[in-house]
Amino acid sequence: MGGARRAGAAPSGSSHAVVIGASMAGLLAARVLADHFRRVTVVERDRLPDQAAPRKGVPQSRHIHVLLVAGRTILQDLFPALGGELEDAGVRPIDAGQDFEWLTPAGWSPRFQADLGVLTCSRDLLDQAVRRQVETLAGVEILQETEVTGLLLDAARTTLTGVEVRRRAAAADGEAGHADPEAKRLAADLVVDAAGRTSKTPTWLEQLGFPVPEETVVSASLGYASRLYRRPAAGAQPWDCVYLQAAPPHRTRAAVIFPIEGERWIVTLGGGGGDYPPTDEAGFEAFMHSLASPIVHEALSGAEPLSPIYGYRATENRWRHYERLSRLSEGLLVLGDAACTFNPVYGQGMTTAARGALALAECLREQRRRRPDGDLTGLARRFQRSLAKVNEAPWLMATSEDVRYRTVEGTPPGRITRWMHWYLDRVTAASTHDIALRRVLLQVLHMTRPPSALFRPGNARRALLRKRPTGAPGV
Repeated sequence: MGGARRAGAAPSGSSHAVVIGASMAGLLAARVLADHFRRVTVVERDRLPDQAAPRKGVPQSRHIHVLLVAGRTILQDLFPALGGELEDAGVRPIDAGQDFEWLTPAGWSPRFQADLGVLTCSRDLLDQAVRRQVETLAGVEILQETEVTGLLLDAARTTLTGVEVRRRAAAADGEAGHADPEAKRLAADLVVDAAGRTSKTPTWLEQLGFPVPEETVVSASLGYASRLYRRPAAGAQPWDCVYLQAAPPHRTRAAVIFPIEGERWIVTLGGGGGDYPPTDEAGFEAFMHSLASPIVHEALSGAEPLSPIYGYRATENRWRHYERLSRLSEGLLVLGDAACTFNPVYGQGMTTAARGALALAECLREQRRRRPDGDLTGLARRFQRSLAKVNEAPWLMATSEDVRYRTVEGTPPGRITRWMHWYLDRVTAASTHDIALRRVLLQVLHMTRPPSALFRPGNARRALLRKRPTGAPGV
């Protein structure tokens, strides 16, 4: 991309967009906005690391992250040079069918060439690579160690005119940083909140007299514990990745071994329904011993640990329904986890953020067709409704699985959800010996096909009519 602006220069009157947060959603939003605004400023609280390293604003980065195939396709389209940069860092795709040893609730999945390439890298490396691509864009600036402290309205109190920001002083080793007491105003034609789970937009809207979005929360009380290991020599195992899937409500524990750059494994243990994996050595080991298969413990028996054990428990599904608001502030958009966040165990977050960026691009193009003078009136409502449609399928997939846990908090399973459980259990069971059905299920999980594909007549027949062969593996 080389810093040149792509076709479709900024429309007249649209000069500056501000993005709150250099999250994955924020970086993708900045990429899309660069096609429509002369200047894009990303305001980020953290000091961004020069290397692929964890930072405070992404607390889950120490745990496994999977960029689904649909997300990989979108990122490659938005950043054509991204694949080469990741390849130079030692990242190689693995096949979601051939290279995974996957224990489903119904038994071991068959291994076959699914033609679904999954990138195997850390979240830190992916963030760094995407950020580098964004930094090459003409007119894009990232303000580090700066926080947004409020929203600014016009005299009519209907439209955002910018944000209030405060510079944060760098923290010395072992000390907390502090904020500059003097706030400054940053004028903008459009403000995009991509601050994630910690978004303050509901509070700011309430302070300004706007309605606050309703929230829907579903929590399975799921927690992680993760650790890095040195990966054994190539060929030591006949697989690249192991996934022991939970089977709630009876089997609440899960585990993943995932290869990442630097010849390392990231190993994540998970437990739902409050059955959290411990972060001490003895507890971590005992939890591994209790899993449905010894494959993880056996693989790690001679592996060298490279990090402490880190825990994480902020995994609830939370949808802030901006699309339902009776009155929206013009000039304000909310996307990514700031609008809707999913239980990360299903790996949908980054891919859904990428689809949200595509929805933003389409809404901006439509706005330009409607208002070639650059007026953004009506964009906020159109975008939030479009984003809600993007979020519907992953929300249904995540929450319908989470309500299987007996201690789930939030919407109890209704008749339709119980029917879906019954049907998907049969799809999963049939897919342990039916490769064609397993391929469709993987395509749905990787969001390259909609969930409705599982209900097409041919696939329904395969799920409901084929009997499981005698001696098939199961648990």
